[in-house]
Amino acid sequence: MTAQTTSQPRRALRLGVAGPVGTGKSSTIANLCRALSEEFRIGVITNDIYTDEDARFLRSEGVLPGERIRAVETGACPHTAIRDDVTMNLLAVEDLERDFDPLDIVLVESGGDNLTATFAPSLVDAQLFVLDVAGGGDVARKGGPGIGRADLLVINKIDLAPYVDVDVEQMLADASQAREGRAVVGVSRKQPETVETLARWVREMHAAFLGGGHTPQDPGPMAPHFHADDSEEGGYVHSHDTTDLERSSGGAGHTH
Repeated sequence: MTAQTTSQPRRALRLGVAGPVGTGKSSTIANLCRALSEEFRIGVITNDIYTDEDARFLRSEGVLPGERIRAVETGACPHTAIRDDVTMNLLAVEDLERDFDPLDIVLVESGGDNLTATFAPSLVDAQLFVLDVAGGGDVARKGGPGIGRADLLVINKIDLAPYVDVDVEQMLADASQAREGRAVVGVSRKQPETVETLARWVREMHAAFLGGGHTPQDPGPMAPHFHADDSEEGGYVHSHDTTDLERSSGGAGHTH
């Protein structure tokens, strides 16, 4: 475990894990806990809309003491709880850090969302975004704030590529181009060396955090997107910035 001095941060590195449904966010967290739990004291906060399914999965895997894995049921769009109003998650993180002081790393898993989802820098110090090959080899090229601006992009389940006709090297190259050279890693839980590459990135991020060499960056608001409703217009476009976009009909904006 890394010793902390009075000149170092007095709380854990808070690392967000986001990505679409089914890409393997929970399994990525499980892999990290297995790889790092002998070096660091780790806690986990999971997010689901109406259940604690991800927390129960991680507890069942035995990757950490069960009491250090806690669930937040957001009751709303996943991105709302990690960007628009982070109160529930921030309180959960602070409670976890207080109850198990000192923690070195707290992993915060978002509920499954789309390619635009990002964490607010008031909640996490760094964030990684998880895609998987089963989503299609072209998904990394589609970009979006999650893909383009996270501190690390993980292309998960690369061992499945032959079964879904995806060229992993091309997908990684496309991802690197979409991210303008920012870090990208391909990971498979069946290939220990890839998990170690991911774990090494977390170690380096933790060291930078302790040393004051990392400043949380705001990846920016979600892109404008469409919600259907029952109105005559059939829906409206909005964003999750401080000022929502006008309804496509010219009416008032919308917030969650």
